[in-house]
This record gives sequence, structure tokens and C-alpha cells, in this order.
Amino acid sequence: MSVFTRAVDMLKYEGLSSTAWRGAKWLSSRTNPFAEKPLSVVFPQDVLAVDWTKPRTFAPEPLVSASGRPQVAWIISPPSKTSGGHQNAYRFMKYLEDAGYDLTLILYSAGKYPKVSIDGVKNVLAGNGGYPELKAQYKLYDPEKGVEGDYDLIVASDWATAYAAWRYERNIPRVYWVQDFEPYFYPLGPDYVLAENSYRLGYQGITVGPWLAGKLTADYGMPAEFYEYAVDSTRYSRTNDERRNEIIFYARPTTARRATEFGLLVLEQVARQRPDIVINVAGWDMSKAGITFPFVNLGTLDVSQLSDVYNRCAVGFSLSMTCVSLFPLEVMACGTVPIVNDGDNTRISLRDNPNIEFLPMSPGLMAERIIAAVDRPDQVEHSRAIAATMAGGSWAGSGDHVVSVFDRVMGRKH
Repeated sequence: MSVFTRAVDMLKYEGLSSTAWRGAKWLSSRTNPFAEKPLSVVFPQDVLAVDWTKPRTFAPEPLVSASGRPQVAWIISPPSKTSGGHQNAYRFMKYLEDAGYDLTLILYSAGKYPKVSIDGVKNVLAGNGGYPELKAQYKLYDPEKGVEGDYDLIVASDWATAYAAWRYERNIPRVYWVQDFEPYFYPLGPDYVLAENSYRLGYQGITVGPWLAGKLTADYGMPAEFYEYAVDSTRYSRTNDERRNEIIFYARPTTARRATEFGLLVLEQVARQRPDIVINVAGWDMSKAGITFPFVNLGTLDVSQLSDVYNRCAVGFSLSMTCVSLFPLEVMACGTVPIVNDGDNTRISLRDNPNIEFLPMSPGLMAERIIAAVDRPDQVEHSRAIAATMAGGSWAGSGDHVVSVFDRVMGRKH
């Protein structure tokens, strides 16, 4: 989609003021990372309504619908075209719909801008290969009224929505869909404190991978199930059997936990030592990032484009200071060696996979290992071997497990 088309869509669905705000944010992000002000992502009414020191008991009640289909309100921030977290949530929403749940998505956005509209969100999702098509209804969250409607279960999808979920009057079950340890998104301050306290609200957690579930239970006493990281082999597969001389780095400079600037130090060493290696950078438009070495600026890519890019590369390099992304497994499915930072968050989440290189965060060492992976004599054979370990991959097992957790929380029998 061209910049002009996006601008026209913004004007149509959001209005002139919101479009101007987005333009200012875009320019700011290319000079200095765009920073939200404290408490700008949560409505004050939601925070004031919650006293986590006075626990509530959440339990199933008779279904509100005579159809026998549980009614679920899923409170979530508005999705964007390339938001991996939203795409992952929608993936599991589809599994729930197929298992007999009816969903209402309540769009939560505390800032004045960008202006959120249901038609605008549907336009973002239309024809987007990263999002399954849902039957769900959409509503806008009203902080004056809170969650309205008859529901059997409420799902929160980040710390701010966890406070909104609390306000619903009936003590029906709450599920907290936790995709990262959000206190780490902030310096010590009000957002950090509120994000931490959201894990003390008595909800049933469901996390991506075992590291986060273990942390929430150990540190906050929060009951937490997890689903395993997986990869869709119908979307990611090995199609290039030739020797490769390219690498790809996942960059997200506006997201500190992806350590983009550190990764660029590593790539600078690679470029200096081996200028023949083609360096691809994807995930964000890095044209104004001040990068001094030659690189291919791929920017944000549609999911449908990723497999072809990964199949050109010998190495997929990514950094994760909190929850690891799906990137390492997706590149493995394409025969690409994943190189990531070493830590409990990466090793536990990725099950200490022997085909992933977990490295200390030393720019020199990481550059050395990237070059070694490109140069290994058996690169093609190794590429075949690691791709074979991912063949036939699917999210179905994880989807079944998530549905089983919802069923248990609901007291639902088959």
C-alpha cells in the first residue's frame, strides 16, 4: 500500500486531526523514538475503579445465551497491519470461534489520537494475510461506562485492558492474555507499577511460551498456562537449496526491548569484516536511522513476503530483551540459522533448541558467529537439516490447548 493510499484511508476513517497527529508521530520516530507520556495508554477511570488489595472471586455462571455458545468480551487495543502481537491474538480467537465461542472485540484506546473507528479497523484487516477472518462483533470502549453487555467471560490483552476488565460488574471468569512482561516496557514509574499490579488481579493467565508463565506465577502468584511457540509450515518453508550469502536482522527502533541499536553495532562489525555479505534489515523503515554501512532497507513487510526473504538468507539475527518473537522459528523453517541473545527468556521459551545459536551480547562475538554461519562449508546441508526439524509445523496443538484452558475456566464440558 502506497503512502498516498494510507493517507487517504486515514483521512476517511480518522479525520484530518488524527491524520496530522500520525504524520507528526512518523516524523518524530525517525529523529527520536516516539515516547508516550506516563499513564497515557490507560483511562484514569479504569485505574481508579480497581483496588487489587481487595481480591475478587471469579467463577463461571449459567450462560447468558440460550444458544449454548459462551459469550466472550475480548478487550484489545486497535490492531495495525503489521502488529505481530495482534495477529497472534487473532489466530487464537479463530480457534475459539471454531470451538463454539462467540466473540465481541472491544477496542481500547486511551489516547486522543489516533482516532479509532470500527470501520477503520475493519479496513486495516481487510485482505491482510496476517489476520484470519473472524465472525466477531466490534465495539468501542467507553471509559464512562466500562464494558457493557451480557458476557460469560472477559479477556484482557495488556495491562491497561486488565483494569478495564475488572470493572465489569459480574464476577464471571477473567482471562489475561499475556504476550510479554509489560513492566519492562517502562522505566520505574507509574506505568511500571500499574503493569505489575495487573498481574495481581486474580485472573487466569495464558502466556506465549513457558518463560513468561513461570515468571508470573513465581513473582506474582498468578495462575498461568502457556502455549508453545509454533510455526505455520504452509506459510514458512524452505524453497532455496542454493548456498546463501545474505543475512537478515529484525529491527524495531521504537521498541526498546528489541535492542535495535545494539544489533546495528553487530552488523557494523559484519559489514566491516565482510563487505561481501548482503545485510537485510526488516521490521521498520531504517532509511533515516543514520546507518553508515551498506544494507538493504526492507522496511515493514506483509506476512506473505517473509518466506521469500528468509529463503535468501543464511542467518536470521534478532534480539529480545523480554519475550522472544516468532522470528527464530520462522526463519528456521526456511533453512536459515537463527542467532539470538542468550538468556532465560530466550532459552526457556525456545526450549534450548540446538539449532538456534544463543550468544552472549558481545558485538564482536555475535559478528564472528554470524560470519561463521555464512561461511560454514556444509551451509546447504545444515540448512536442509534445520528446515526438516520444522516441517509439518502447525499452531493446531497450541490452539487446542488454549481452547482447553478456556473450557476449564468456563467449567465447560463436551
